[in-house]
Amino acid sequence: MMNQMSRGEFLRLSGLTLAGALVSDLAFANDFISNNNAGKEDIQLMKKLILSNDGKVKTILSKPLTEPGIRISNFRPLANAITVMSASISNSKSEFYKSKPVAEKLNEAIDVMLREQYSDGTLDAGGNRQSPPDTAFVLEYICPALVVLNLDKQKDLAELRDKLKKFILNAGEAMITGGVHTPNHRWVISAALANINSLFPDPRYVQRIDQWLAEGIYINDDGHYSERSGIYSAVIDKALITMSQLLNRPQLLDIVNKNLTTYFYYTEPNGDLVTVDSKRQDQFMNIKVNKFYLQYRYMAIHTKNPMYAYMVNVIEGLPEFATDILPDSLCFFMENEELRKEIPVEGKVANDFEKFFAFSNLARIRRGKASITLFGGNDKPLQIVSGRSSNPNFLMYRKGDSVLKYMRLSTSFFRMGYFSSDGIVKEGNKYILKETKEGDYYQPLAAEFRKADGDYKLSPSPDGRFWNKMDFESRTISNVKKQITVIEVVENNGALDIDFKVDGPPNVEVTIEMCFKEGSNITGATADDKKNYFLKSGIGQVSAGAESIQFGSGKCEHLNVDNLDSEEYTYHQGTLRTSGEHVYITGFTPFRHKMTIS
Repeated sequence: MMNQMSRGEFLRLSGLTLAGALVSDLAFANDFISNNNAGKEDIQLMKKLILSNDGKVKTILSKPLTEPGIRISNFRPLANAITVMSASISNSKSEFYKSKPVAEKLNEAIDVMLREQYSDGTLDAGGNRQSPPDTAFVLEYICPALVVLNLDKQKDLAELRDKLKKFILNAGEAMITGGVHTPNHRWVISAALANINSLFPDPRYVQRIDQWLAEGIYINDDGHYSERSGIYSAVIDKALITMSQLLNRPQLLDIVNKNLTTYFYYTEPNGDLVTVDSKRQDQFMNIKVNKFYLQYRYMAIHTKNPMYAYMVNVIEGLPEFATDILPDSLCFFMENEELRKEIPVEGKVANDFEKFFAFSNLARIRRGKASITLFGGNDKPLQIVSGRSSNPNFLMYRKGDSVLKYMRLSTSFFRMGYFSSDGIVKEGNKYILKETKEGDYYQPLAAEFRKADGDYKLSPSPDGRFWNKMDFESRTISNVKKQITVIEVVENNGALDIDFKVDGPPNVEVTIEMCFKEGSNITGATADDKKNYFLKSGIGQVSAGAESIQFGSGKCEHLNVDNLDSEEYTYHQGTLRTSGEHVYITGFTPFRHKMTIS
């Protein structure tokens, strides 16, 4: 990552020991504000932004923009560099204000962009060739860069501004005609068109935006967009805020409000986002809430909502704020006056809650230091593919640095893999997760379907476990076996009572898998030679930092914890197992086990 900061530099920024570095607060504020609104300027934050932005400019100047002989496959870092340099060269409080070396580097960067831009206005992005939506993501940087370069219109930068204009107008043609891949792409392209229209008004841009908006923006009663993704929710919220501002469509903020409220509940105390229910790649990723910083800040100022002010405070307190937000955000603050204002409300909220998201089949519970997630909302039939929810984690629990990353359950029933609940039923303080699995056998083909050469249609088995040239559609199913798993979870002041029941054919291996954060200290369980822990009886404990989690009682009737993922994975040497400290409780059907986590 560019412009990595040491802890000392972060503390220096956080403490704002900038006394001799910049001019007085009053002069600083007056230089930015021309509407007699200086008292509302967040002067301290602006100082941090300028200092950090300048630090990144130094890094950009110290390195070549491109690697010789290697064609660029991702233009966002280069576009980001243009944005960062444009902010410093246009800001009178930056040490790079009107800097000739920065101007030269800026010209070099936009020359690369123009050279790589196709005649239809698009750019490539990885495997996406001549991609309108990926070009729209690039415009998120390029359009604000031109806005800030236009603030004082330095004569020496006239040619640079013309180059940016050429790139933007070329890309605008692609935005008017180009298509998309995913739901969020529609709003990214629409926001890009709104940005272009604000610079170079053209009714065609607004007509295209209206064409996309006419499809409707899906958001359900849980406050989720269709992709149910933290990454793309942040993208959509940013796009809708842009359109609301530049097109004077305040009704779009109602949607943003709903989504940002949801992500308050989806945020862990350390800034981690709950992603288990995502339908995109982040369902198996660790991501932080800092992706929502500009969105929460804008809406906190615009709506005076204490919840959003609280979220701004959370993000500004994260280490990632200094490394991922401050170095890249000055341009957006210079472009958008509202972001520069002090937040007018205190960020005080009740951070003790129980919230059930019925559409997502996900529950979030916060009780003091305990933070709990229950999930049972995968898409059925279960498929591992972008756009579908398939994460097998049904319970997550954390106290401070002690973290149960996930609990899963798997059985050897026809090697169909992990438990994936058919939703969640809530009864009082009890959450009920249930799944029925079915394994089939198949009868001989009737005479009319037989082939002498045995060359039958390649097709999937009705239970979805495999494909074969067996013409399954023409066969009668027989010897059907069913397995029913029920998990009941009762929460009481942050402690969980969990009751497991697995019924069906006898002598099926059952494995409860708990994965704790890497480096955690596990006691009460026995480790094998593969560093797998088995809680054979009694209570186990995991500790990291000042907090600990107790779990148990244990049970150990078998030691086979391989091939838990299903044949879809294990036949191809794949696995969903993650890094961490793994603890297992095992038994056979009919399986009955009760345990607590606290």
